[in-house]
Amino acid sequence: MHSRKSGNQSVIFQNPPVILSSFNVVGPKEGDGPLQGSFDEILQDTYDGEKSWEKTEAKMLEKAMRGAAGKVNIPVDSVDYILAGDLLNQIISSNFAARQIGLPFIGLYGACSTMALSMALGAMLIDGGFGSKTLCSASSHHDTAERQYRLPTEQGNQRAMYSQWTVTGAGTVLLSDTGEGPKVTSATIGRVIDFGETDASNMGAAMAPAIADTILNHFQDLGRQPNFYDLIVTGDLGLIGLQLVIDILKRSGLQISNNFSDCGVMIYSPEQDTHAGGSGCGCSAVVLTGHILNRMASGELKKVLLIGSGSLHSPVSALQGESIPAIGHAVSIEK
Repeated sequence: MHSRKSGNQSVIFQNPPVILSSFNVVGPKEGDGPLQGSFDEILQDTYDGEKSWEKTEAKMLEKAMRGAAGKVNIPVDSVDYILAGDLLNQIISSNFAARQIGLPFIGLYGACSTMALSMALGAMLIDGGFGSKTLCSASSHHDTAERQYRLPTEQGNQRAMYSQWTVTGAGTVLLSDTGEGPKVTSATIGRVIDFGETDASNMGAAMAPAIADTILNHFQDLGRQPNFYDLIVTGDLGLIGLQLVIDILKRSGLQISNNFSDCGVMIYSPEQDTHAGGSGCGCSAVVLTGHILNRMASGELKKVLLIGSGSLHSPVSALQGESIPAIGHAVSIEK
Protein backbone atom coordinates (compact mmCIF):
# COMPACT_ATOMS: atom_id res chain seq x y z
CA MET A 1 0.00 0.00 0.00
CA HIS A 2 1.38 3.38 -1.00
CA SER A 3 1.80 5.65 2.03
CA ARG A 4 0.15 9.06 2.00
CA LYS A 5 2.50 10.22 4.75
CA SER A 6 5.17 12.74 3.75
CA GLY A 7 7.93 13.56 6.22
CA ASN A 8 7.28 13.78 9.94
CA GLN A 9 3.89 15.44 10.18
CA SER A 10 2.33 15.83 6.74
CA VAL A 11 0.05 13.85 4.44
CA ILE A 12 -0.55 14.23 0.71
CA PHE A 13 -3.99 13.25 -0.51
CA GLN A 14 -4.00 10.84 -3.45
CA ASN A 15 -7.58 11.83 -4.34
CA PRO A 16 -7.80 15.41 -3.08
CA PRO A 17 -11.30 16.33 -1.87
CA VAL A 18 -13.04 19.26 -3.52
CA ILE A 19 -14.44 22.24 -1.63
CA LEU A 20 -17.88 22.15 -3.23
CA SER A 21 -19.22 25.13 -1.31
CA SER A 22 -18.93 27.22 1.82
CA PHE A 23 -21.20 29.32 4.02
CA ASN A 24 -20.64 31.72 6.89
CA VAL A 25 -22.56 33.74 9.44
CA VAL A 26 -21.06 36.65 11.39
CA GLY A 27 -22.04 39.16 14.04
CA PRO A 28 -22.63 42.89 13.53
CA LYS A 29 -19.07 43.95 14.46
CA GLU A 30 -17.59 41.58 11.89
CA GLY A 31 -20.16 42.75 9.37
CA ASP A 32 -18.94 46.33 9.83
CA GLY A 33 -15.34 45.36 9.10
CA PRO A 34 -13.29 45.41 5.90
CA LEU A 35 -14.48 41.93 4.78
CA GLN A 36 -18.20 42.70 5.05
CA GLY A 37 -18.86 41.89 1.39
CA SER A 38 -17.63 38.32 1.79
CA PHE A 39 -20.13 37.13 4.40
CA ASP A 40 -23.28 35.16 3.58
CA GLU A 41 -25.27 36.37 6.59
CA ILE A 42 -24.64 39.25 9.00
CA LEU A 43 -26.62 39.21 12.24
CA GLN A 44 -28.37 42.40 13.27
CA ASP A 45 -27.42 41.86 16.91
CA THR A 46 -25.46 39.37 19.00
CA TYR A 47 -28.55 37.44 20.13
CA ASP A 48 -30.32 36.79 16.80
CA GLY A 49 -33.63 36.20 18.59
CA GLU A 50 -32.22 33.76 21.16
CA LYS A 51 -32.27 34.05 24.97
CA SER A 52 -28.54 33.52 25.43
CA TRP A 53 -25.34 34.02 23.45
CA GLU A 54 -24.61 30.31 23.75
CA LYS A 55 -27.87 29.47 21.96
CA THR A 56 -26.99 32.06 19.33
CA GLU A 57 -23.62 30.44 18.66
CA ALA A 58 -25.18 27.00 18.15
CA LYS A 59 -27.78 28.57 15.85
CA MET A 60 -25.06 30.28 13.77
CA LEU A 61 -23.21 27.02 13.36
CA GLU A 62 -26.33 25.15 12.28
CA LYS A 63 -27.06 27.89 9.73
CA ALA A 64 -23.53 27.61 8.34
CA MET A 65 -23.80 23.82 7.98
CA ARG A 66 -27.19 23.89 6.29
CA GLY A 67 -26.17 26.88 4.18
CA ALA A 68 -23.09 25.15 2.74
CA ALA A 69 -25.17 22.19 1.61
CA GLY A 70 -28.02 24.39 0.40
CA LYS A 71 -25.76 26.51 -1.82
CA VAL A 72 -25.12 23.55 -4.12
CA ASN A 73 -28.52 21.85 -3.64
CA ILE A 74 -27.02 18.92 -1.76
CA PRO A 75 -29.50 17.26 0.64
CA VAL A 76 -28.03 17.54 4.12
CA ASP A 77 -28.90 13.91 4.85
CA SER A 78 -26.65 12.80 1.97
CA VAL A 79 -23.55 14.06 3.86
CA ASP A 80 -21.58 11.32 5.61
CA TYR A 81 -20.10 13.22 8.55
CA ILE A 82 -20.08 16.51 10.39
CA LEU A 83 -16.71 17.54 11.83
CA ALA A 84 -16.98 20.61 14.03
CA GLY A 85 -15.72 22.32 17.15
CA ASP A 86 -15.88 25.52 19.15
CA LEU A 87 -14.45 27.11 22.30
CA LEU A 88 -17.12 26.34 24.87
CA ASN A 89 -17.04 23.66 27.55
CA GLN A 90 -17.61 20.22 26.02
CA ILE A 91 -17.95 21.96 22.58
CA ILE A 92 -21.65 22.56 23.27
CA SER A 93 -22.22 24.79 20.23
CA SER A 94 -21.13 22.00 17.89
CA ASN A 95 -22.95 19.31 19.87
CA PHE A 96 -26.23 21.19 19.83
CA ALA A 97 -25.95 22.13 16.14
CA ALA A 98 -25.21 18.49 15.27
CA ARG A 99 -28.20 17.44 17.39
CA GLN A 100 -30.46 19.55 15.19
CA ILE A 101 -29.06 18.17 11.93
CA GLY A 102 -28.88 14.52 12.95
CA LEU A 103 -25.87 13.33 10.94
CA PRO A 104 -22.94 11.22 12.20
CA PHE A 105 -20.86 13.70 14.16
CA ILE A 106 -17.16 13.95 15.05
CA GLY A 107 -16.64 16.62 17.69
CA LEU A 108 -13.26 18.33 17.67
CA TYR A 109 -11.39 20.58 20.05
CA GLY A 110 -8.37 22.35 18.65
CA ALA A 111 -9.31 25.77 20.06
CA CYS A 112 -8.85 28.33 17.28
CA SER A 113 -7.10 25.77 15.05
CA THR A 114 -10.35 23.79 14.74
CA MET A 115 -11.34 24.93 11.24
CA ALA A 116 -8.06 23.74 9.73
CA LEU A 117 -8.21 20.56 11.83
CA SER A 118 -11.75 19.74 10.69
CA MET A 119 -10.74 20.17 7.04
CA ALA A 120 -7.63 18.02 7.48
CA LEU A 121 -9.59 15.19 9.08
CA GLY A 122 -12.54 15.56 6.71
CA ALA A 123 -10.16 15.28 3.76
CA MET A 124 -8.56 12.19 5.31
CA LEU A 125 -11.96 10.52 5.64
CA ILE A 126 -12.80 11.16 2.00
CA ASP A 127 -9.36 10.32 0.63
CA GLY A 128 -9.37 7.12 2.67
CA GLY A 129 -12.68 6.04 1.18
CA PHE A 130 -14.65 6.29 4.42
CA GLY A 131 -17.18 8.74 3.00
CA SER A 132 -17.89 10.93 0.02
CA LYS A 133 -19.00 14.19 1.70
CA THR A 134 -18.13 15.94 4.94
CA LEU A 135 -19.24 19.20 6.52
CA CYS A 136 -16.24 20.84 8.20
CA SER A 137 -17.12 23.64 10.59
CA ALA A 138 -16.08 25.87 13.48
CA SER A 139 -17.65 28.68 15.46
CA SER A 140 -17.08 31.23 18.21
CA HIS A 141 -19.00 34.11 19.79
CA HIS A 142 -17.33 37.07 21.44
CA ASP A 143 -19.61 37.14 24.46
CA THR A 144 -19.68 33.40 25.12
CA ALA A 145 -15.88 33.24 24.99
CA GLU A 146 -15.42 36.27 27.25
CA ARG A 147 -17.83 34.82 29.80
CA GLN A 148 -15.99 31.50 29.85
CA TYR A 149 -12.34 32.49 29.55
CA ARG A 150 -12.09 35.93 31.04
CA LEU A 151 -14.84 38.14 32.52
CA PRO A 152 -18.44 38.72 31.37
CA THR A 153 -18.69 41.63 28.96
CA GLU A 154 -21.42 43.18 31.13
CA GLN A 155 -18.75 44.01 33.72
CA GLY A 156 -16.97 46.33 31.31
CA ASN A 157 -13.47 45.28 32.34
CA GLN A 158 -10.55 46.97 30.62
CA ARG A 159 -8.76 44.79 28.07
CA ALA A 160 -4.99 44.72 27.64
CA MET A 161 -3.76 46.42 24.48
CA TYR A 162 -2.13 43.18 23.31
CA SER A 163 -5.37 41.21 23.70
CA GLN A 164 -7.51 40.09 20.76
CA TRP A 165 -11.24 40.28 20.08
CA THR A 166 -13.02 36.93 19.75
CA VAL A 167 -14.90 36.81 16.46
CA THR A 168 -18.64 36.21 16.48
CA GLY A 169 -19.01 33.90 13.52
CA ALA A 170 -19.44 30.39 12.16
CA GLY A 171 -18.12 28.92 8.93
CA THR A 172 -18.53 25.63 7.07
CA VAL A 173 -17.00 24.05 3.99
CA LEU A 174 -18.58 21.10 2.23
CA LEU A 175 -15.91 18.65 1.05
CA SER A 176 -16.71 16.07 -1.62
CA ASP A 177 -14.94 13.34 -3.54
CA THR A 178 -16.34 14.72 -6.81
CA GLY A 179 -17.27 18.09 -8.27
CA GLU A 180 -15.72 21.41 -9.18
CA GLY A 181 -13.81 23.72 -6.89
CA PRO A 182 -10.53 24.18 -5.02
CA LYS A 183 -9.01 20.99 -3.65
CA VAL A 184 -7.53 20.17 -0.27
CA THR A 185 -4.24 18.65 -1.43
CA SER A 186 -2.23 18.15 1.75
CA ALA A 187 -2.29 18.63 5.50
CA THR A 188 0.28 19.06 8.25
CA ILE A 189 -0.82 18.00 11.73
CA GLY A 190 0.78 20.10 14.44
CA ARG A 191 2.50 19.27 17.70
CA VAL A 192 1.59 20.72 21.09
CA ILE A 193 4.28 23.25 21.99
CA ASP A 194 4.53 25.31 25.17
CA PHE A 195 7.06 28.12 25.58
CA GLY A 196 5.87 29.08 29.05
CA GLU A 197 3.52 32.01 28.36
CA THR A 198 1.03 32.36 31.24
CA ASP A 199 -0.93 35.49 30.30
CA ALA A 200 -4.23 34.26 28.82
CA SER A 201 -4.75 37.67 27.22
CA ASN A 202 -1.54 37.33 25.21
CA MET A 203 -2.58 34.43 23.01
CA GLY A 204 -0.61 35.62 19.99
CA ALA A 205 2.64 35.18 21.91
CA ALA A 206 1.51 31.82 23.30
CA MET A 207 0.63 30.44 19.86
CA ALA A 208 3.50 31.82 17.78
CA PRO A 209 6.08 29.07 18.51
CA ALA A 210 3.62 26.27 17.66
CA ILE A 211 2.58 27.95 14.41
CA ALA A 212 6.17 28.52 13.38
CA ASP A 213 6.91 24.85 14.11
CA THR A 214 4.05 23.67 11.88
CA ILE A 215 5.06 25.99 9.05
CA LEU A 216 8.68 24.82 9.20
CA ASN A 217 7.65 21.16 9.23
CA HIS A 218 5.19 21.69 6.37
CA PHE A 219 7.84 23.08 4.05
CA GLN A 220 10.44 20.53 5.14
CA ASP A 221 8.05 17.56 4.80
CA LEU A 222 6.86 18.58 1.33
CA GLY A 223 10.12 20.04 0.02
CA ARG A 224 8.51 23.40 -0.76
CA GLN A 225 9.43 27.05 -0.40
CA PRO A 226 7.07 29.85 0.71
CA ASN A 227 6.75 31.15 -2.87
CA PHE A 228 4.94 27.91 -3.78
CA TYR A 229 1.82 29.57 -2.35
CA ASP A 230 0.05 32.73 -3.42
CA LEU A 231 -1.09 33.22 0.18
CA ILE A 232 0.09 31.78 3.48
CA VAL A 233 -2.42 32.71 6.18
CA THR A 234 -2.51 31.90 9.87
CA GLY A 235 -5.69 31.49 11.85
CA ASP A 236 -5.73 34.19 14.48
CA LEU A 237 -2.30 35.21 15.71
CA GLY A 238 -3.20 38.88 15.57
CA LEU A 239 -0.67 41.65 15.03
CA ILE A 240 1.70 40.61 17.81
CA GLY A 241 1.68 36.87 17.14
CA LEU A 242 2.09 37.38 13.40
CA GLN A 243 5.24 39.44 13.86
CA LEU A 244 6.61 36.91 16.35
CA VAL A 245 6.13 34.09 13.83
CA ILE A 246 7.88 36.09 11.12
CA ASP A 247 10.80 36.66 13.50
CA ILE A 248 10.98 32.97 14.54
CA LEU A 249 10.89 31.78 10.93
CA LYS A 250 13.58 34.26 9.92
CA ARG A 251 15.87 33.05 12.72
CA SER A 252 15.17 29.49 11.57
CA GLY A 253 16.29 30.31 8.04
CA LEU A 254 12.86 30.56 6.40
CA GLN A 255 12.18 33.95 4.84
CA ILE A 256 8.46 34.63 4.46
CA SER A 257 7.69 37.28 1.86
CA ASN A 258 4.70 39.55 1.43
CA ASN A 259 2.39 36.58 0.75
CA PHE A 260 2.04 36.01 4.53
CA SER A 261 -0.94 37.29 6.54
CA ASP A 262 -3.30 36.43 9.38
CA CYS A 263 -7.10 36.11 9.51
CA GLY A 264 -7.18 37.96 12.84
CA VAL A 265 -5.41 40.91 11.24
CA MET A 266 -7.61 40.87 8.15
CA ILE A 267 -11.08 40.71 9.70
CA TYR A 268 -11.17 44.04 11.58
CA SER A 269 -10.07 47.55 10.71
CA PRO A 270 -7.95 49.63 13.15
CA GLU A 271 -10.82 52.01 13.92
CA GLN A 272 -12.89 49.11 15.28
CA ASP A 273 -10.65 49.09 18.37
CA THR A 274 -10.02 45.36 18.64
CA HIS A 275 -6.46 46.02 19.87
CA ALA A 276 -4.28 43.20 18.43
CA GLY A 277 -6.97 41.88 16.06
CA GLY A 278 -9.38 38.97 15.91
CA SER A 279 -9.31 35.51 17.47
CA GLY A 280 -11.61 32.55 18.10
CA CYS A 281 -12.56 29.43 16.15
CA GLY A 282 -14.86 31.51 13.99
CA CYS A 283 -12.06 33.85 12.89
CA SER A 284 -10.31 31.64 10.33
CA ALA A 285 -13.61 29.87 9.60
CA VAL A 286 -15.37 32.97 8.28
CA VAL A 287 -12.32 34.54 6.61
CA LEU A 288 -11.60 31.29 4.75
CA THR A 289 -15.19 30.55 3.74
CA GLY A 290 -15.70 34.11 2.53
CA HIS A 291 -12.79 36.33 1.58
CA ILE A 292 -10.17 33.67 0.76
CA LEU A 293 -12.37 31.25 -1.19
CA ASN A 294 -13.90 34.20 -3.06
CA ARG A 295 -10.41 35.25 -4.15
CA MET A 296 -9.75 31.69 -5.29
CA ALA A 297 -13.03 31.60 -7.22
CA SER A 298 -12.07 34.81 -9.04
CA GLY A 299 -8.67 33.38 -9.99
CA GLU A 300 -6.74 35.89 -7.88
CA LEU A 301 -5.38 33.06 -5.72
CA LYS A 302 -4.53 29.57 -6.90
CA LYS A 303 -2.59 28.08 -3.98
CA VAL A 304 -3.29 28.85 -0.32
CA LEU A 305 -1.79 27.46 2.88
CA LEU A 306 -4.05 27.90 5.91
CA ILE A 307 -2.49 27.31 9.33
CA GLY A 308 -5.04 27.26 12.12
CA SER A 309 -3.64 28.43 15.45
CA GLY A 310 -4.95 27.10 18.75
CA SER A 311 -4.33 28.13 22.37
CA LEU A 312 -5.05 24.98 24.38
CA HIS A 313 -5.52 26.39 27.89
CA SER A 314 -8.70 26.26 29.95
CA PRO A 315 -10.09 28.60 32.63
CA VAL A 316 -9.14 26.04 35.27
CA SER A 317 -5.56 25.62 34.05
CA ALA A 318 -5.11 29.39 33.83
CA LEU A 319 -6.37 29.92 37.40
CA GLN A 320 -4.00 27.21 38.60
CA GLY A 321 -1.06 29.11 37.09
CA GLU A 322 -0.40 26.61 34.33
CA SER A 323 1.33 27.86 31.19
CA ILE A 324 -0.44 27.89 27.82
CA PRO A 325 0.23 25.04 25.36
CA ALA A 326 -0.57 25.74 21.73
CA ILE A 327 -0.92 23.95 18.41
CA GLY A 328 -1.10 24.69 14.70
CA HIS A 329 -2.66 22.59 11.93
CA ALA A 330 -2.13 23.36 8.23
CA VAL A 331 -4.06 22.54 5.06
CA SER A 332 -3.06 23.25 1.48
CA ILE A 333 -5.86 24.42 -0.81
CA GLU A 334 -5.16 24.48 -4.55
CA LYS A 335 -7.23 25.44 -7.55
